[in-house]
Amino acid sequence: MEQNFSYDTLYNFSRSVFEKIGCTEKDAETAAKVLLSADLRGVDSHGVARLSGYVRLWEAKRVNATPIIRIIHETPSTAVVDGDSGLGLVVAPFAMQVAIDKAKNVGTGWVSVQNSNHFGIAGIHAMMALEHDMIGIAMTNASALVAPTFSIEKMLGTNPIAVAIPAGKEQPFVADFATTTAANGKLEILQRKNKPTPAGWVQKKDGSPSNNASELKEGGALLPLGGDKEHGSHKGYMLGSIVDIFSGVLSGANYGPWVPPFPAYIPMPENMPGKGIGHFFGAMRIDAFRTASDFKDNMDQWIHRFKTAKTVQGEEAVIIPGEPEIAMEADRRAHGINLLQPVVDDLNVLSEKFGVIL
Repeated sequence: MEQNFSYDTLYNFSRSVFEKIGCTEKDAETAAKVLLSADLRGVDSHGVARLSGYVRLWEAKRVNATPIIRIIHETPSTAVVDGDSGLGLVVAPFAMQVAIDKAKNVGTGWVSVQNSNHFGIAGIHAMMALEHDMIGIAMTNASALVAPTFSIEKMLGTNPIAVAIPAGKEQPFVADFATTTAANGKLEILQRKNKPTPAGWVQKKDGSPSNNASELKEGGALLPLGGDKEHGSHKGYMLGSIVDIFSGVLSGANYGPWVPPFPAYIPMPENMPGKGIGHFFGAMRIDAFRTASDFKDNMDQWIHRFKTAKTVQGEEAVIIPGEPEIAMEADRRAHGINLLQPVVDDLNVLSEKFGVIL
């Protein structure tokens, strides 16, 4: 069962909830915009379905609603940002803007972040660079839910990577993907629908294959991109490790099995080596390499050629990264966003708790 809500209704509700937990008006607007960008783009696992999770983190005193976000180290092209335990939905746009500002001055900007929290979908942060004729990069480490190839221990997060590249007449190229076969949010959606997982998503606590969407609750683990060694899981493991090192080790945040868990009821890891969750952002000015107009002309040609590639029988066209999300956003802005009943139930609890009308 699903219920349909307009974007404005969900945005206003989310913004009001963020204000109720103490966020400034500006931060509440930023957090709600970033959160709802996931629903608009069809990444339902990271949108308003997570709102109650952020509230629980605040209730557990793991989120600071009024952070003083600051640069604690920098060079002309790099910086380290301390998020002061703020919402990652707010810390990440601040840090990405620092990267963009540095790129404006010296061609590229690179920013690592410590002491933050879950930042929503990576793509929305990378896309901030597009309006400046820049390439944007965003990544983050996350709760340790993933067993490296051959391991039964959970050591890595789903650790997404996003790259946004501007084009001319064509829509931008936006790749936004987890380094696991599937993100944890996909499991949560299957749990709500009482459906099994496809093969290669999860393993049992002894390392054997599973199709149980609730396997993590029983001691199991998510699998790296590829699923198993024969299908390249070692490559997914390496990608997730790169994100973890760039986001955590480079910034002074936590990394590996010490990254704070998103569910507030899970105890924090012992002997944590860093501060909070870590992110990494990059911005590259196109004209630091060649003229932006020439680059975008070539990107248009690249996109057009891929879209017209010969396809297997039954498929209409090759899909350009970011293309389905653009179509989804247009549809959901026009026709509303469908939410599963368990998500609506969570929002109704928040509505009653804070006296905010849904």
